[in-house]
Amino acid sequence: MPHGYSGTPLVKKLGLKSGMVISVYQPPDNYADLLGEMPEDIRNAPMGTPEADWIHLFCKDTVEFEQNFLTAKDLIRKNGMIWVSWYKKSAKIPTDLNEDVIRDFALAHGLVDVKVCAVDDKWSGLKIVWRKENRGFDSAPPPGG
Repeated sequence: MPHGYSGTPLVKKLGLKSGMVISVYQPPDNYADLLGEMPEDIRNAPMGTPEADWIHLFCKDTVEFEQNFLTAKDLIRKNGMIWVSWYKKSAKIPTDLNEDVIRDFALAHGLVDVKVCAVDDKWSGLKIVWRKENRGFDSAPPPGG
């Protein structure tokens, strides 16, 4: 099972739990290998599926991020999460997207970042959730959460 830099399996760092409905946008070719063994009963849903518990966006630039983030925020459950991944500087792949751009955009849209992690040697990830005051009480806790 891949453990990345920290020794913690990526599937655990990203908060994947049994019973979740998940969607992934433009994952790298080796994403399944990076995740390793998945928890039981996870339902992989196509992007655009409403009421997702967990969405992971892999974005190459700010325009792609902003377009997909606005869609994702409307699709996740109020107690769900969005992971946004961007190229690390050390990947030496040109991009205008970084952690600050992602954080500022999320904050401007009522969400907040709560965690950062290395996905692999090219990608970093920022976990985004709805602010507590914006979650409301219209949905049950996510599966396993």
